[in-house]
Order: sequence, then structure tokens, then C-alpha cells
Amino acid sequence: MGDRSLAGSLLVALGSVELTDQRDPCLRLSSLIPSESEGRIRPWAVKCLGGGSPGPPSREDEPSFAEVGAAPESLFVKTEAQPSTSSLANTSSTATVISDSGLGSQIWEDKGPVTWDAPSWTSEAQFSWTRIAKAQAWKIHAMEGHARTSQPKPISVPEVAPSSVLKQKPTDEKVQMTEKEESEVLYARPFWSSKAEYILAQVGFSVRPDCLWHFTYLWLNSGGCSFVAVYIFMLFLVGVPLLFLEMAAGQSMHQGSMGVWKIIAPWIGGVGYSSFMVCFIVGLYLNVMNSWMVFYLSQSFQYPVPWEKCHLMANSSGFDPACERTTPSMYFWYQETLKASDRIEDGGSPVSNLVLPFFICWCLVGAFMINGLKSTRKVIYVLVLLPCFIIIGLFIRSLLLEGAKFGLQQLVVAKIADMYNVGVWSVAGSHVLFNTGIGLGSVAALASYMPQSNNCLTDAFLVSLINLLTLVISTSFNFCVLGFWATVITHRCCERNAETLSNLIALGKLPPAATPPTSLDGNPTSVYNTWLNGLPPSIRSMVLHEVSECSIETQFFKAKEGPKFVFLSFVEAMSFLPLSVFWSFIFFLALLAMGLSSAMGIVQGLVTPLQDNFSFYRKHTKLLIVGLSTLMFMCGHFFIRPSGIYFIRLLSERWVVFPIIVIVTLETMAVSWAYGARRFLADLMTLLGHPISPIYGWLWLCVCPVALLILFVTVTVDLCKQPITYVSWDSRTSKEVLQPYPVWILLLMVTVFAIVILPIPAYLVYCLTHGIPFRTKSGDGPITASTSLPLSDELTSSKDVQKEDILQGDETKYPSTCSVTS
Repeated sequence: MGDRSLAGSLLVALGSVELTDQRDPCLRLSSLIPSESEGRIRPWAVKCLGGGSPGPPSREDEPSFAEVGAAPESLFVKTEAQPSTSSLANTSSTATVISDSGLGSQIWEDKGPVTWDAPSWTSEAQFSWTRIAKAQAWKIHAMEGHARTSQPKPISVPEVAPSSVLKQKPTDEKVQMTEKEESEVLYARPFWSSKAEYILAQVGFSVRPDCLWHFTYLWLNSGGCSFVAVYIFMLFLVGVPLLFLEMAAGQSMHQGSMGVWKIIAPWIGGVGYSSFMVCFIVGLYLNVMNSWMVFYLSQSFQYPVPWEKCHLMANSSGFDPACERTTPSMYFWYQETLKASDRIEDGGSPVSNLVLPFFICWCLVGAFMINGLKSTRKVIYVLVLLPCFIIIGLFIRSLLLEGAKFGLQQLVVAKIADMYNVGVWSVAGSHVLFNTGIGLGSVAALASYMPQSNNCLTDAFLVSLINLLTLVISTSFNFCVLGFWATVITHRCCERNAETLSNLIALGKLPPAATPPTSLDGNPTSVYNTWLNGLPPSIRSMVLHEVSECSIETQFFKAKEGPKFVFLSFVEAMSFLPLSVFWSFIFFLALLAMGLSSAMGIVQGLVTPLQDNFSFYRKHTKLLIVGLSTLMFMCGHFFIRPSGIYFIRLLSERWVVFPIIVIVTLETMAVSWAYGARRFLADLMTLLGHPISPIYGWLWLCVCPVALLILFVTVTVDLCKQPITYVSWDSRTSKEVLQPYPVWILLLMVTVFAIVILPIPAYLVYCLTHGIPFRTKSGDGPITASTSLPLSDELTSSKDVQKEDILQGDETKYPSTCSVTS
């Protein structure tokens, strides 16, 4: 066959493609070249750049025969990236073979070592080829649009910064692929198919159940609205800028926690490893909390619920004496659920009641993430939106409860003096870090699956506002329920006191003048307290000597701290409601959904850096998810032992704030001091296409480091100026007991903190010994993703890779600009 017939065949193949849109900036050149020997069809070349504009290609972009001189049987793509200032160095040019298994369905595949030579084609064939290439560049987008409607979604190569435009390189010399280059073959990173999925994923990760109940307790006991005002101020002064920083770093680098900070500031690259380790530790006990919810959810099908009344003894008509010495809810929490030990030093085997719920939680997380973003996007809507609807419904229902008005009155109380309390500012700042989820690596990991042109500043504000709104609504609901709980407890206290006083008068221990009202119907608290306050002082003192005073205000502030807020105070309040089984079920269902979405965010913070750094995990995503879930399930058994609750509270309330502050501080220094805040904002402006206020550079450079340093000092001083204690369960008296932590436990926490922080100085020493500079030169260009883009987590099975396209976001929403390469 001559060259004329070759050109004719290509024109026939392209003749059926109808041009539908010439405005799209993506110009993908893919020429179909029949092989004379085997008759196979292969794409010629694809190359994606970060800049460009719509329109026909220029003469400089048209390929010459020297540039496209590969033999038809061995055509492939070869790209070479320029070095940039972000230390993207050490990435060499890579070769990728594209096999075409049908129009509109292209799959990247690795081949063995490849060599090629440029054959000499005739000038007539060169003229025909140039015309075909130019026509195809204008028509290829219409073909992709047609393929998206009739075929699985094609590959869309992510954007690259304009400054790192890939230069063409003649292919007239032999090139041999090494095994290392072959393992780092270009692959397409999956994108979220819509911004809604991405925002829901970030919100689902940051809105954790423990943050909700801890925020309610702080609102109640740390100054009321004064605490909220301080929290909002710290959120927008420190939280939003730091959240924006992590989102921008992950999105621009398309890397997880391990890689992104090594690119921005090599000397501080070890912070990514520390973040990975903290994320792993938090993930261990976070799913233990989910197992508590699964256990309570399974017990909610009983009527009455087991935490409403004490159960009868076996072969006896009496109640359990241990339960009668305390409340049914407290007995069920400590004795039935946790089987808590009397001391933190007491070990024991994992609690049998929690092993199966804990296993179910990790199975659910693994199943939801088994196919990467493809499966995550299907469940994120349910796991995030379902709790929102349930909480709104519960809040509306709680407004109709007796005592809800009193709860809302306490909600708007403001203690102005607490605004001048350093401790209030300290806990508000710590809670901002917890609620935004920064420092764990999950924010950057989730953002790395968004295009570089996405407006991450708007995302940071949106996620923070949704988070704040969720906290306010859930806290309002909690206060209404606590008002109802305090009202019912106070009513029962007054009725019990009236009965006790009547018995004492009958025994002659009190004078007849102390006779209580015969009827307490309607509002027992109001009737009883009115009668008590009207007694003569001598009689009143005699009455109060025999019985306790019943006060709704006192009872309201008896709400427990930590997990006990939900599993003691809140659960007891739900048991007072009509249809308590139904309300308990949907309440724990909402908590479980929030807990699972947070656990998925934690696991994503571990999976992404592993896949970015190890090609084996990129090719075997399912194996990675199963292995990681199994490992965390086995390690998490430490926290479902009888003493596990004490370690969970120590880690979540005392320990985790220290490594997070150190990590976030170093991340801020990496951007503002090592890379340069002004330079970072200029690079973001190039990627986003619009200017960013320089105030964020000032916040990163001055305000955030100083605020974090002050927060670290205040938290440390507050921890050291008083004994570190914990509340344990005394099984002999069925009461809570305050005990100090043993010295060896505190030393263990210090050791774990040192191990977590160790990668930071270790990587610094590595950089010094290898001559790696502290910061890159400012003239090398903006930050950008590396040449070896991360493999899609959809390439999980070699059996399926030839049948499925790589998961990809909609190109009409996130277009990329493509050009021709040889």
C-alpha cells in the first residue's frame, strides 16, 4: 500500500466524525494508523498541557516527519517535563504505550523495554499527514463527546501548570525504558465527578460525632455564647486560612501528605510522614467509637430499651444490685457496653460485645472504599446528607418537648468575663483544629482529586460555614433535649422528696408543719419548690437536712463530658420520650453515618499517599484497602479492651492536639517561609485564573504561626499546672471515681509523640547530607504536579483494566488543554 492509500484510509476514518464544538480548549490529536503487517489500530500521540487557548493549531504545533517518525507497529507517547522550582526534579521522561480497544475507550498499559527508529517517509505522505493531523485536532473533541454518551468515560489527563509546558523532543534517537521508568508510567488521576461530591467528602470527614458532643459541652461549660464568639473569630482568623492552605497544596500538587510537602519545602518534607502516622492513630480509635454506636443501634430494637430500666437478676425477681446503686443508663454504658475496668492499668482481653460491631465497622468502611472514588462517590451522599436530615428532624421534634424553652434560654447565655480567659481561647483554638480536620493529611488527600483550576478558597469557606452551621444546629438540638432531660429528672426528684417527707412525718422524725403538698400534678417542680420556699426557715432547714434540693439549673449542668455526654445524659433523655425505641434508632443511625464518613476520610488520608509513592498499591487498590482495613482492625483491638475507653479519652482529649499543632505549624512555615507566601499565591493565581487577596499571605506568614505557637504554649501550661486525671468506673460501688494517670502512661504518651515527630528531624538530616537546598529558586516557575501522575485507583485489577475506563470527572466542567507531542 502506498502513502496515498494510508492517507485515504485515515480520511475515511475521520470522515464520519462531525464537528460539534470548536470552542473547547482541549485539542487531542489521535491519528489512526493501520499496521501493514497486523492491521492493528493505535493512537499516535496524546499530550496534556496546563495552558493554551482554543483555536486551530499553529504551524509550530504541527508535527514534522522527524517528530512522528515512529513505525506504525510501535507508536507510543513520550513526554518530558521541564524542571520547576518546586523540587519536582528527579522525575525523568517516561514512555507509555496506548492500546486502543475500540473507539472512545483508551486504556493505558505498561510494556517492556521499547526502542524505536524514525523511518523516512515521502514528502507527499508528509503533506497528507499534516492535513489529517490538523483536521483531527479540530474534530477530536466531538468524537470524545460522542464516546462519553455511548461508551464508558475516556481518560482525561489532569491539568499541568502553564509554566511547566512540556517541550517536544525529536524521536530520531533510540530510547530504552528502564524498569524504574516503566514503573512510573504516566497514568490518569481520577477526579471527583462534581464539586458537590468533593464538598460533601470534606464535610463528612470534618464533621465527626466526637466533635459535635465536645462542642456542645464546651458551649455549656466554657462561657456559652462568649465561647462561640471566640470560636468563630479563631475559625476565620486561623482555621479557614489553614484549611485553604492544605486544600491548595493538595490540589496543585495532586499528591497526598507524604509527597506534597517534600515538593513545596524539601527540608520540611518529613512532616508528611508525621501526618500519616497521626492519621493512622486517630483512625484506630475513631472506628471504636463507631462500634459503640453499632452496639447501641443493635440494642435499640428492644422495648423498653435496656438503658431505660434495670434488668432482673437471673432466677430471681429482684433487680441487679449494681444497677440499683446507679442509673440504668450509666450501668449499661460501663457494665454492659464497655465492661470497663476499675483502673487504666488493668488490661484484659477485648470485650466480646464490641468485637463484632468493630468488625462490622471496618467491613463497611472497606466496602465503601473498595473501588476508590468510584464507590466512594456513591455512598457519600447518603452518609453525609442522611445525618443532616435526621438532625434537622430531631431538632424540630425537640422544640415541642417540655423544658426545650429552658434549654434554648441556656443556649443564648453569654458570660462576658470568659472572653478574657486564656483557657477559653485555648480550647476554642484547639477545637478549630479538630473541627476543620487539618494536620491529618486527609484534607490534602481529598483535594488532590480536584483539578488545579478549582477555586479552593471558595471551597475552604464553604466547608467551614457548613461545618459551623452543623455545629450550631446540632448544639441547639442538644440543648433542647438536655432541657427536657433536666426537667424530667427534676420532676422525679420532687416527687421522690415528697414521698420521703411523708414517710418521715409518719415516723415522727419531722413535725406536721413539714407536710408536703398532697398533689404534684401538672408541674411537680413548680408546686414543690413553691411550697418549700414558703416554709419557715427553721422547718425548711430541717427538710433540706433530710432530702436533697431539686433544681433544674443544677441538673442541666450535670451533663457529662466526652462520649458520656451521648451515651449517658443524652441516651437517658431519649428514653424519656414516647416511642423511645424509634428515636433511639434514628439518633444512633445518624451518629453512625457521620462516624463512617469520617472514618472514610481518615482511610483516604492513608491510601492516597501510599498510592502516590508506591506503584504496587496503585495497581492493586482493592488489596490495599483490604490489607489496611485488616491491619487497623487488628491494631484497634487495643482500644476495645476493658481499659480502652481511658486510653481513647487520653489520646483524643489530651494527646492528639500536640502533634497536630506541630504539624500544622510546620506546614505553614513550609509555604510562607520556605517556598514564600507571595510566590505561593502568585502560583495559585496562575492556576486558578484570578487574583487572591494578599491578606492570606500575611496570615500564613505572621498570624497563623504566632497563634499556633501561643496555642501550643497555653495547652502545655494548662496540662502541666494541674494533675492529669481521668474518670474511672468503680464496679464495687457502681460510681465514677476520679483517679490520676500513672506516670508510666504519661511517659508512654510522650514516647509516642516523639516517635510521631521523629520523621521531621530525620528527613531534615537526610536533606542536609544530600545537599538538598532549603528552598528552591524563585525564578524556576510555579509549583505543579510531577510528571509521573498518580495511577487511577480504578486500575485495581488486571482482569478489569481492559474492560473499564479510568474513573474521570466531567471534562465539560473541568476542561484540560491538550496539545501534540511526539
